[in-house]
Amino acid sequence: MRRLDDQPWLTAPATRAVMAALEAAGGPGCARFVGGCVRNALIGAPVADVDIATTLKPEETDRAIRAAGLKAVPTGMAHGTVTAVSERQPFEITTLRRDVSTDGRNATVAFTDDWAEDAARRDFRLNALYADGEGRVFDPTGEGVTDAAAGRIVFVGDPETRIREDYLRILRFFRFFAWYGRGEPDAAALAACRALASGMTRLSAERVSKELMTLLAAPDPRVAMAAMAEAGVLAQILPEAETGPMFEAAVEQGSDPVIRLMTLFPADEALVRVVSARLRFPNATRDRPAPVVSLTMNDAEVRAAAYRHGARAVADALHRRWAESPINDASARRLLALAEGWRRPSMPVGGRELARLGVEPGPETGRLLKAFEEGWIADDFPSDGHAERLAALVTSPRG
Repeated sequence: MRRLDDQPWLTAPATRAVMAALEAAGGPGCARFVGGCVRNALIGAPVADVDIATTLKPEETDRAIRAAGLKAVPTGMAHGTVTAVSERQPFEITTLRRDVSTDGRNATVAFTDDWAEDAARRDFRLNALYADGEGRVFDPTGEGVTDAAAGRIVFVGDPETRIREDYLRILRFFRFFAWYGRGEPDAAALAACRALASGMTRLSAERVSKELMTLLAAPDPRVAMAAMAEAGVLAQILPEAETGPMFEAAVEQGSDPVIRLMTLFPADEALVRVVSARLRFPNATRDRPAPVVSLTMNDAEVRAAAYRHGARAVADALHRRWAESPINDASARRLLALAEGWRRPSMPVGGRELARLGVEPGPETGRLLKAFEEGWIADDFPSDGHAERLAALVTSPRG
């Protein structure tokens, strides 16, 4: 039997406290770690979240956690989930389940004490892995451990059945392949994704965009994105998108998923905003339109663009230009370093300085300050001479 070795999360006092609370109520073996923490521990990947499966019913889990003096949060009691908080760390604990009915996104479940039955309703074999408190690994499908080691993303049971239960699993297939897959994607899984791609229309825009951005954040999502395109899945969620040399170059040049996303579309700010609204991207993603830039800009022009549009937007635009023209590697790197390292200065004058020059508050104040700012930008943000420049504007014939 495989065992998880040298896992700090497994032996951490916070983890031990939760497992002890559950076993005090349900006896030894009533709780096991499940899914990503087991998979990642087996392949040497970082473990971010520790999820637990248990034979205890949700109400019993809730009572057991509280009886141990830990915080219990009823995050999804109808679906069997209670979140325990131990030493400020959350542990999602879910009762073993089987599906009674599904509608392509949500399931009506019944609780069970059968570990194999619980594994049979999970998405991929490498996610249907369990480990007890001592680190002993249980593999009900018989293939999860070898899949994890080989980088195979294979559905539990029949792929079409798993997808019809929840069409989000189509995107999860490509997302997991981007992060954990090696070689070619599983042929049966691809065929099922291709055949059922139209079912994704019932998914919420938020879930689609979250899966897509997580996929694009993988170290190298190119094979997964190409497979999505070939299977017709990319066209289903992003008909405007097209993988190609620019996307390939963007992946080579950096890991920012937003920049990678931008290179899937033409340089059309209106189009990007339409897509962002349709998929309901978070504001931090949606509000990164790219200004017009060039890899032949001088330093002053880069600073001026960064002042007007923000350093992040200018860096995004430079990344796009670099992806369009990879041969300009040295120029792109220099301009990116300048944009990303520059700190926007504050306007050195304001209404108070104009008042000292006898200008009454009102529209004239705004016009003069705008004229000062334009000249200050054009001169590359000089650090002195502000009083003289402002006085000259006030006394000039144009006032």
